[in-house]
Amino acid sequence: MTLEIEQFMCRSDNFGILARDSETGITALVDAPEEQAILEAIKRTGWTPSLLLITHHHADHVEANLALKERFGLTIIGPAKEASKIPGIDRQVNEGDVVRVGNQEARVIETPGHTAGHITFYFAKAGIAFTADTLFALGCGRLFECKPPVMYESLKKLVELPLETVIYCGHEYTESNARFALSVDPTNSALKERAKKIEALRREGRPTLPTTLGEEMATNPFLRCHDPVLRNNLGMKNAADVEVFAEIRKSKDVF
Repeated sequence: MTLEIEQFMCRSDNFGILARDSETGITALVDAPEEQAILEAIKRTGWTPSLLLITHHHADHVEANLALKERFGLTIIGPAKEASKIPGIDRQVNEGDVVRVGNQEARVIETPGHTAGHITFYFAKAGIAFTADTLFALGCGRLFECKPPVMYESLKKLVELPLETVIYCGHEYTESNARFALSVDPTNSALKERAKKIEALRREGRPTLPTTLGEEMATNPFLRCHDPVLRNNLGMKNAADVEVFAEIRKSKDVF
């Protein structure tokens, strides 16, 4: 019994996701960035979704909600704290709630920061987390609605997951994130090696996702605020971890 994943591009840099329980065939769509790209993925796979799992309210994640609901009769599940901003929402979920996709179960983790009500869907048995715009490969989301300590606490929740957890993010930002990461952590050998692989993947037009939590812990500067070398690079040897995080986020915003 597995959770099968079909990842595909939407818009200019959004990822769309179809997640299918192999035992029952029940399928969920994770976010709805663009109707046409999603319809093409459904046709290609033959996986017709009955659920739409929404991580946050931004237009590039909910644009196709109503069109897809009308076409497929989808049940739309999303964060209670953003319910008024999510078109067509049927079920509102909060921290610790469980969402079933066939015989697979996702635990809702509230991960505010990018938006005030952002959530992550974590499928423990499958070892997969859909982090959307909270945790990116080598990055984290911009802080549009919250202060740095809020996002910092959300990332602390995610790093408590098993290191082998497979991470699917909302955007293909990895190459630019790698350039920034090297600017603040230039002596990190694991990061340098990863950046080379990412560059090669993008040259070939291939996606850089999914990633794993373990790989992010080793190379993502937003998860490495405790690292003495990185802290020294920033001139923040004695600062609190959350202050280091805030400085990294501030630097990334203007990179």
